[in-house]
Amino acid sequence: MLAAVDPYLQTERITLRRFGVDDADLLIELDSDPAVMRYLSGGEPTPPEEYRDGMPRILAGYDRWAGDFGLFAAYETAGGAFVGWFCLRPERDGPLDEAELGYRLRQAAWGRGLATEVSVALLAKAFTELDVRMVWGETMALNRTSQHVMEKVGMVVTQTLETPEDMLAVEGAELGGFRYEITKDQWERSQGL
Repeated sequence: MLAAVDPYLQTERITLRRFGVDDADLLIELDSDPAVMRYLSGGEPTPPEEYRDGMPRILAGYDRWAGDFGLFAAYETAGGAFVGWFCLRPERDGPLDEAELGYRLRQAAWGRGLATEVSVALLAKAFTELDVRMVWGETMALNRTSQHVMEKVGMVVTQTLETPEDMLAVEGAELGGFRYEITKDQWERSQGL
């Protein structure tokens, strides 16, 4: 069911809205799917208390960044079904002109181009409305689907990453990962601006 909060962003098929204090169950359900969590925890669900206790931190991000950045609930524009989340946010103590792009979607939303559609719109928002200079994202080397999304929106690999200690048991962890980036100048050139 579509939340009764003004949209943060709307594309043809997806509406992004702020999470609310009572939305922990949406995140718990999303993270309970082993396929969704394959490259994050080896398929293990996020403990429910992490979201129940962590919702105030998610909500505080909206205040910290004046609603410009954060973790946003993604709903189908037609019908209002929750499909996952997207983030566009600086690192907690990082510069406001560098933002992370991220996403996590239910399996039912996979393969439909939704991650690309919303990522394109988030990059446009970042570079035209939010005074962002660079957008980045990170993914495991084995996660070709996520890499493909970042490549389709014009992001390029700028760094190889070692796997964090707490993720070494995840399939493909020994392969490390990649950091992708796109600058405002690169984005503007790709748009013919």
